[in-house]
Amino acid sequence: MFGQASDTIVAFVSKKIPFVPYRSYRLDCHAKKSILGGRADEKVLLPLCGTKVFADLFNPVIKERHNGYDPNTMTHPTDLDSSKLRNGVFDDRYVLSSRVRTGRSIRGLGLPPNCSRAERREVERVVVSALAGLKGDLNGQYFALATMTDKQQQQLIDDHFLFDKPVSPLLTASGMARDWPDARGIWHNDQKTFLLWINEEDHTRVISMEKGGNMKRVFDRFCHGLQEVERLIKERGWEFMWNERLGYILTCPSNLGTGLRAGVHVKLPHLSKDKRFSQILDNLRLQKRGTGGVDSATTGDTFDISNLDRLGKSEVELVQLVVDGVNYLIECEKKLEKGQDIRVPQPLQNSPRK
Repeated sequence: MFGQASDTIVAFVSKKIPFVPYRSYRLDCHAKKSILGGRADEKVLLPLCGTKVFADLFNPVIKERHNGYDPNTMTHPTDLDSSKLRNGVFDDRYVLSSRVRTGRSIRGLGLPPNCSRAERREVERVVVSALAGLKGDLNGQYFALATMTDKQQQQLIDDHFLFDKPVSPLLTASGMARDWPDARGIWHNDQKTFLLWINEEDHTRVISMEKGGNMKRVFDRFCHGLQEVERLIKERGWEFMWNERLGYILTCPSNLGTGLRAGVHVKLPHLSKDKRFSQILDNLRLQKRGTGGVDSATTGDTFDISNLDRLGKSEVELVQLVVDGVNYLIECEKKLEKGQDIRVPQPLQNSPRK
């Protein structure tokens, strides 16, 4: 996946930089005022310090994964004004469900691969306490994996909400599954359209979803709910991890920036058999997955279509990209149904902020 970046990784490792234990390194970050512009009293942890200390390693990987985004010269925009979204209601004959998700990390607490058990429990305490303050259509309930009943577990499985213990070597080798299921859990609102996963791959995963093609309503709820959660977190003396170059900091470098993935399950029986399908997706900066989620194979004619980019564009821009792209795919599908020809669109131009 990372052609040029892989050469950088090899070169970096070949320097034989001495290993520094995580705990010692994190304390050392506090001492180095220059890393954070002199703010030595700010709560700091490995990912924020690491992206600067190890910039020679991280930046080429970030640049290649995020469509040329250069953390040295570019700034990342944030925009959660859902009123700006246009044409956000899809044809329900093709789109089966709509979903927007992101993640957020609590500044001052270690991320899942390297956090202590106490830090993980503190994430749970802070987030669950904040969620208890949600009102109206965001009012909901938290279910801890360690204490939920068999009935609750089965209901969450039936709702397709329950996340599993990590089994991927990439996750288990990093320490992601330590002390499972301690301090992990799922919160959802009463309507089961707004969810938070706690201490899975990230401190939190925030999800807005519903059946059908009303992406506008899903994004409205996403923006409102996310801003309410952030407000309640701040009221308790905490904040999300963010900086102007990399946006929101999450566990995986692929989720820097917005961390946002807007996706739909869409039926494309004709287009999916067309040899131009993959090129159309590439040019629209979209990706396809199986409906079983990440790493799942595509089967049949229903696909999970979502944005490829995360960093360098705002939340509104990325959801609009998905809306425009999926509407184009549906237009192609309708043409092919009628025996008409379709065209491959020109590649979208990338224009991150300087």
